[in-house]
Amino acid sequence: MAQQALLVMDVQRVVVARFPDPAYLPRLQEAIAKARAAGLPVIYVTVGFRPGYPEVAPQNRMFGGLKRMPSAPDPALSDVHPDVAPEPGDPIVVKRRVSAFSGSDLDLLLRAQGITHLVLTGIATGGVVLSTLREAADLDYTLTVLADACLDADPEVHTVLTTKVFPMQADVMDTATWAP
Repeated sequence: MAQQALLVMDVQRVVVARFPDPAYLPRLQEAIAKARAAGLPVIYVTVGFRPGYPEVAPQNRMFGGLKRMPSAPDPALSDVHPDVAPEPGDPIVVKRRVSAFSGSDLDLLLRAQGITHLVLTGIATGGVVLSTLREAADLDYTLTVLADACLDADPEVHTVLTTKVFPMQADVMDTATWAP
């Protein structure tokens, strides 16, 4: 049987504040609790940069605007939201791009633990979830997406991705029906 891990991606204070949905964090808490009860690793993925943002090219449409920010990123911006905070021993992977794999050691961490099945959650569905799903599929991971534990600013984008795009490469279900 494939070793699974739950990925909690980009659920940082600053990100959650931009995507107000009071029901989102309780749904994500349920997924985390189910993973922990089943003994699955819970791996947190955050986006972060060095002072001065040397990893960001000015032409990068997603992150290029950061170059105009103060040279030292506020470390608090990288904090996972306290309602779903990591427990001691939970890995925290820092990425430099949209995908959880780009500019991080996530693949190395997963392979070292024999993890072959990823359960994806996070903000935003059309950002980190989509990019990570595509890259993980190319890396031959088995994938599950917990649709209600993902969130996007555009509900139509979320619906199209979770009902039409993601099912081509992943099992898509809600947290309530997921049985780790």
